[in-house]
Amino acid sequence: MTEPSASVPLVVVTGLRKTYQHMGRPLEVLRGIDLSISSGEMVSLIGKSGAGKSTLMHCLGTLDVPTEGSIKFEGIELTKLTSAELAERRNRTIGFVFQFHHLLPEFTALENVMMPGLIQGMAKRENRQQAEAILETVGLQQRLEHRPGELSGGEQQRVALARALVLRPKLLLADEPTGNLDTATSDSIHELFFDINRKHGTTIVIVTHNPALAESMPRIISLRDGLIEADRRGADRSTHTASF
Repeated sequence: MTEPSASVPLVVVTGLRKTYQHMGRPLEVLRGIDLSISSGEMVSLIGKSGAGKSTLMHCLGTLDVPTEGSIKFEGIELTKLTSAELAERRNRTIGFVFQFHHLLPEFTALENVMMPGLIQGMAKRENRQQAEAILETVGLQQRLEHRPGELSGGEQQRVALARALVLRPKLLLADEPTGNLDTATSDSIHELFFDINRKHGTTIVIVTHNPALAESMPRIISLRDGLIEADRRGADRSTHTASF
């Protein structure tokens, strides 16, 4: 099992397995993952296609249910919660960013970022204030009323990041967040992740095939054939653990 960090664990995974049925036969994607992630950590998940990176992330984010094992988030055993309880916890405490931004094209940047708050029943004024503030944090204060089609690829991904952060999640999960962006734009998004972590103490886990991004992270976890092959320290970049 991964050696525990000195700080308080946000997520503790024990004996995690995930098996799918593929063409009538079992396909074991995760084969016994033991992992502890502390509050405020930045972690990259790397490995070849099929290693289990995205499956692990989906289990951490409660988007998928493990076949066996334990996932504790802030000490709460997620595998024992009902679907409604999982959805409520996911909406309050976990943010997601994917390779494709999945923005609603008919809505402005501001409206897209306000959407999670609307779903949660947040007061409109408070919701708008939080959305405007996080859009300013990601450098889009001048683009609030632009629709996705009027934004560059990098700007669209910044809107997606703002939407993931607007409810102030404790854990941000990013799956190939810069996979379809050019190098310069990718670098700016990478720095934004570090800025968010330093300013707000958000725990960030990123699945990536980008060697530069992976090596820039303070912790690098390599997966191979559904198991953790290596868990090592990466770049020494200081983090800040303040709250939003």
